[in-house]
Amino acid sequence: FHLILNSNLMALENTLTVVIPCRNEENYIAKCLDSLLACDYPKEKISVYVVDGQSDDRTQAIVREYDTKHSQIELLINKKKTTPFALNLGIEKSTSEFVAILGAHAEVSKNYFSQCVEDFQLDTKMGCTGGLLINEYEDDVSEVIGMAQSSSFGVGNAHFRTGAKSGYADTVAFGTYRKSMLDEIGYFDEDLVRNQDDELNYRVIKNGWKIYLNTEVTARYYVRGSSSKLYNQYWQYGYWKVYVNQKHKAITTIRQLVPALFIAFITLGITLSVFSIWARLFFALGLFIYLCLALVFALQKTRKPSNVFRVIGSYFILHSSYGLGYWKGILDFVVKRKGPSEKSESLTR
Repeated sequence: FHLILNSNLMALENTLTVVIPCRNEENYIAKCLDSLLACDYPKEKISVYVVDGQSDDRTQAIVREYDTKHSQIELLINKKKTTPFALNLGIEKSTSEFVAILGAHAEVSKNYFSQCVEDFQLDTKMGCTGGLLINEYEDDVSEVIGMAQSSSFGVGNAHFRTGAKSGYADTVAFGTYRKSMLDEIGYFDEDLVRNQDDELNYRVIKNGWKIYLNTEVTARYYVRGSSSKLYNQYWQYGYWKVYVNQKHKAITTIRQLVPALFIAFITLGITLSVFSIWARLFFALGLFIYLCLALVFALQKTRKPSNVFRVIGSYFILHSSYGLGYWKGILDFVVKRKGPSEKSESLTR
């Protein structure tokens, strides 16, 4: 019995499952899978589940080609289409010691998973490890958006985006998780169309586990170049963050409050300025400080004059859309005490 048990433990040791949720990713999924095949992680220790949400382009056909050629890659079908269902399908099927999540728009560095798994040795309570997110641009618009998203003025202390030094963090972009920990604290919350990774990482820390960011490993992510998509994406982030807060009865991160306060400042500033010159002066001063800070941080990202003003515009989109989504979440979930709107559930990445 002990020989069998030890044999099973040795077989499980350092095994890794990578789960990739996707839908209509024919332009990116091959690059993603190629980066996984090029990793230095032992091929016999890794398995890859591409969980497709019923794509109506060539995504499934492309994945099946890889499935045929590479035994470690397998296509799974996600009939419910949304990301958390896809992630949980892969996790439930996994028998590995570690489970990693990855976006179909991402390509990992050669050492990504070997280093992430090695980092678990730093602490017996290490529950999740991850690397730095590097933006890849397809056009000028996506480049400007990426500059804003990689700035601390744009996204606060989201260190996996801004490139802070390695160390413990409150979240990472594409985490590698200890499977036994996920079995203990639960998988991704299937009620969440957005923020399901942030919510899980909050539970990781809440349950006494740790998250580690290693900037020596990177995942390259193709930024989608559209101001409207950026607005919708961050509106959803703000909206669903309130839902997460309500579930946990706690503010999960302080940085989430800043965009909502920004919207409150603008709304009150415009309203009170009608009645008081002092309110107008205070409001003008606040906007001036905001624009000065935005200019300083934009100049850190680019010296091209036209791009500087576009980065500032992207900052405003990030902050205003998140803040408006947050207030809409407060109205729906806290004031009206109702569930997510149909529109919010239909929006996707």
